[in-house]
Amino acid sequence: MNIVKLAFRKKIAAGFLGLLLIFTQTIASAQVKSDFEIAKNLDIFATLYRTLNANYVDDLKHGKLFETAIESMLESLDPYTNYIPETQREDYMFMTTGKYGGIGAVIQQRGDYVIVSEPYEGAPAHKAGLIAGDKILEINGQSAKNKSVSDVSAILKGQPGTDVNVLIERLNQKEPMLISITRENVKVNDIPYYGMLEDDIAYINLSGFTQTASSAVKKAFKELESKSEVKGLIIDLRGNGGGLLNEAVEIVGMFVPQGEMVVSTKGKLNDSNRVHKTMSQPLDLKIPIVVLVNNHSASASEIVAGAFQDLDRAVIVGQRTLGKGLVQNVMPLVYNSSIKVTVAKYYIPSGRCIQAIDYFHEDENGAPLVIPDSLKTAFNTRNGRTVYESAGIEPDVTIDPKTLGSITVALISNHLIFDFANQFYQKNTEIAPAEEFEITDQIYEEFKDFVSKNKVDYQIAAEKSLEKLKSSLGDDMTDKAREFIEGMEKEIASIKQNDLLTYETEIKQILLSEIVIRYYFQRGRVIATLNKDEVVEKALEILHDNYKYKDVIGNDSKSNTKGKG
Repeated sequence: MNIVKLAFRKKIAAGFLGLLLIFTQTIASAQVKSDFEIAKNLDIFATLYRTLNANYVDDLKHGKLFETAIESMLESLDPYTNYIPETQREDYMFMTTGKYGGIGAVIQQRGDYVIVSEPYEGAPAHKAGLIAGDKILEINGQSAKNKSVSDVSAILKGQPGTDVNVLIERLNQKEPMLISITRENVKVNDIPYYGMLEDDIAYINLSGFTQTASSAVKKAFKELESKSEVKGLIIDLRGNGGGLLNEAVEIVGMFVPQGEMVVSTKGKLNDSNRVHKTMSQPLDLKIPIVVLVNNHSASASEIVAGAFQDLDRAVIVGQRTLGKGLVQNVMPLVYNSSIKVTVAKYYIPSGRCIQAIDYFHEDENGAPLVIPDSLKTAFNTRNGRTVYESAGIEPDVTIDPKTLGSITVALISNHLIFDFANQFYQKNTEIAPAEEFEITDQIYEEFKDFVSKNKVDYQIAAEKSLEKLKSSLGDDMTDKAREFIEGMEKEIASIKQNDLLTYETEIKQILLSEIVIRYYFQRGRVIATLNKDEVVEKALEILHDNYKYKDVIGNDSKSNTKGKG
């Protein structure tokens, strides 16, 4: 009997070894085929380029051509896998550290030239006297005409301690001005503003997730807590496009127990498969929290909002987030270049991934697959609430975004609000503090007069519909139809004449923001717009009503159970 059993076991072992051998050979064969494909195509590319270089009528710009080839190849993958040449190292450093060597100013294209749209407070540009609206004519004696924003940015950035000479044209100045600026290490704050709202609610506006984000949040919260009795916390992540994953984990860890899973990542390689848990002792496990998000909140912002939601630790208010559930690693290449590669997807505590677009599979037209709402998968939060795996994080309380009037959009796109703010700044050396300043009727009358002197062309919805009607009628236009259309055109002209009055409230709010930033920078802009922010108002309402807050969060008696799909 034992001999029979032994023979049977040997037979099973032999069969298993045979299967293992076949499997290994299959993998090896696939690897050989893959290696051959790589070698073959690299050889084709090298041969093609040698032939091109030998025969093309003009001299080739090798660096530019190879960079174009690399970028075109990466474009066929996902938008987050990017090549970082040595010339863009400053941009990469800025993304991860919030620091770069340069003058410290936001610039934008305006016709043939680039203009300064916002110097950072205390940065070299600000200290040297650059102001919003300055047109950059020359840099170090070289014309800046027809240079792009990226071209100008690359020249303005550089080693701290070095000088750059900028010739600018300024509103109401007859002659161009030459300004010498000494470059510095410019650091953009992750938190443009934090403070107390209505005396007992702490507010932290977090705009990025660089290496100092979590320490900045910790410092801000502790400072506010030391000065006042804090009964609630608002973390504003609207417009925050993300950054470093570990900083998101650290921030969540300030308000949930140590050892709590915040996010896990899953990719092709074992190194990409990780579980990220909170490592530090929390600052506060009981304070009610509201997190504000919108459709520009992405990546690390979605990890924070999603983890808080899955753990029932905060109420999420605003609009659905972007839906970027992909993780990138930056890997060094030769000659000081790098590549930022998508290596994994991330999953928040309930087990859901919030990635909105599947870049790794294509539809019948070769386009990435957009994940439809109909394919939402249900998951549970810690307290048993139902949440869905879909495009981004759905807020617990949704506040629909305001749709701006056509006149407001036109005033912004035609730079009339921007230009009026520049004119106002030159005429007024100071204004009231950011929290007190308002657009008075007198200021608005000045603005309307400014607009009347600068033609603004735009179409309202009714006008667009009328254009379609005229086009569809064509030769079938009757006298009656023509009479109707002419009457409608007069009515539309009358409506548009009153648009500055009809949309006065929203125009004033944008004008307020644009003027305040000239005097008080980003911090002032946040302060000035808080008072009339309906998303912030809803957050305050929830935090001041304990029953409403608990009603959204759910029954916390289940708080020790793990979220599951």
